[in-house]
Amino acid sequence: MPNDVLMRTLTVPAARGLLLSRDELRATGLTDRELSARVDSGELRRVRRGRYVHVHDWNDLWSEGRHLLEVVAVEMNSEPPGPLLIGVSAAVLHGLPLYRTAPRQVHAAIEGRRHTRNRMGIHWHDVTVPAEDITAIDGIRCTSLDRTVLDITATMHREAAVAAADAALRRVAVIDGHNQDAALAGTWRDVLSGRAHAVSTRGIRQAREVISFADGRAQLPGESVSRLQLHRLGFRSVRLQEHIIGPDGESYWLDFAFERSRCFGEFDGRGKYSDPTMTGGAAIEDIVMAEKRREDAVRGVTGWGFGRWESSHIRTPDILSARLRAFGIRPP
Repeated sequence: MPNDVLMRTLTVPAARGLLLSRDELRATGLTDRELSARVDSGELRRVRRGRYVHVHDWNDLWSEGRHLLEVVAVEMNSEPPGPLLIGVSAAVLHGLPLYRTAPRQVHAAIEGRRHTRNRMGIHWHDVTVPAEDITAIDGIRCTSLDRTVLDITATMHREAAVAAADAALRRVAVIDGHNQDAALAGTWRDVLSGRAHAVSTRGIRQAREVISFADGRAQLPGESVSRLQLHRLGFRSVRLQEHIIGPDGESYWLDFAFERSRCFGEFDGRGKYSDPTMTGGAAIEDIVMAEKRREDAVRGVTGWGFGRWESSHIRTPDILSARLRAFGIRPP
């Protein structure tokens, strides 16, 4: 599997495959001194005690994949049943994004007697996790999806919290990749909001607000953060995943539709042009040309304008506002 695919679709089995034990490396003929030399030279990276990964594989991973490797290494080094992973460590097991977040430690719940909160790269949390909030993903115990969303929306910065909540809701209520089932989404929000209102821990107010704001139609973290910045700018009626039929009956979906400005908006994530799981392996020049034809077709049948922005434009509301104004899209 190519490394650029791993970067975006790393799973627990794939992570286990990337991790090399000391015994496996010794079996290739390496001595302990040579192993240490390869770590010092930057060829290998020590993830946990006795667990290594090739540095080129590590460098090809985003923060989600890197933390998943750390989580899996902890589990591989633990006696059964292994630690109960929570927070961001549970989030990567569920495949949720960690927008601009790079965890420094693996997070686990204290079960039974334990005298230290931080030990060997694990942060142990004194929290209660009832049995109904515990699940297992590929044999690794962690909090359920709903409990994980509650935990991380209360503790992560708001942009990351919104991206994670949108991704979780998308899994629950978006049934065809574009349309969100309003009833399923409403039930999800009601259940999580009810749970959030039943506790008073630090950050729970943000969790309530993020859960209420969540929308599963956002397909990428960048779209989620765009939606948040648009909300901060005062936009309240922007349509998401607008469906347009092209001149030859082709079907197009646009990220945002600004009716007052008669303009569509698209978040251009890097993956659209470089992620093989999104490009189907097509050459970048073919992708760019197809995108141009798509834009021309949409302009032709609607008469609307087109605005695009990238990750650098959604760092703050002001930066996004300036970008939108360049396309004639002005905050209300």
